[in-house]
Amino acid sequence: MAVSQKYGRTWHYPFSPGTTSDDRIQDNYWDYLKDIPTIIHTEKLDGENNCLSRYGVFARSHAAPTTSAWTTTIRQYWERIRHDLGNLEVFLENLYAVHSIEYKHLDHHFYVFGIREHDRWLGWEETCFYAAMLDLPTVPVLATVTPPATRAAFEAATLSLVQGRGTFDPHDAADGSPVTMEGIVSRNINGYSTTDFAQNVFKYVRKGHVKTDQHWTRHWRRAKLNYEGGNYVDHR
Repeated sequence: MAVSQKYGRTWHYPFSPGTTSDDRIQDNYWDYLKDIPTIIHTEKLDGENNCLSRYGVFARSHAAPTTSAWTTTIRQYWERIRHDLGNLEVFLENLYAVHSIEYKHLDHHFYVFGIREHDRWLGWEETCFYAAMLDLPTVPVLATVTPPATRAAFEAATLSLVQGRGTFDPHDAADGSPVTMEGIVSRNINGYSTTDFAQNVFKYVRKGHVKTDQHWTRHWRRAKLNYEGGNYVDHR
């Protein structure tokens, strides 16, 4: 039995080209999105989904705390703050190990993208507040928007947004060439129930993004930071 509930599967926009056979597509996303007063587009980062709670540090599965080598520093950090978490579950992108994208301009290895408390996801303002209290950065916000009048206008604006290079200078980890950002995650700027997750969070992933397989862990390497040896929890 899982210690806690894992992060829900984020459904793709129907115009997201980077889907795989087991991905889910929210074909009627517009019916939900047009009723959300404000949404934020955040950059989708190519890392591992980690969760910090009072019970430990978890990877995608919450059956048991993770013990992977690339979570060593975040687990050391967790030891220092675990008694301060209470009922908060802090979800973050762990960029410590390079996956399909290598970022050339990283200040930190861990970026918060959501915080859950009991059966509710906190609004973005609260998420940023608690992340700052924990001295952790949040994922980059690319745009804050009020959905336009038409679905076509929204999709055109979103497709234009995802053509950007991204915040942290992404490069193809295999051949070193510059690439565009992996994609975006759009969410309701306000809080919402865990049961309403699929109606409040959507994503776009570019085609051909994933180039690693299940054996990447055998030869993984640490992502370099701009300021090696700084004061962050992940400077080793």
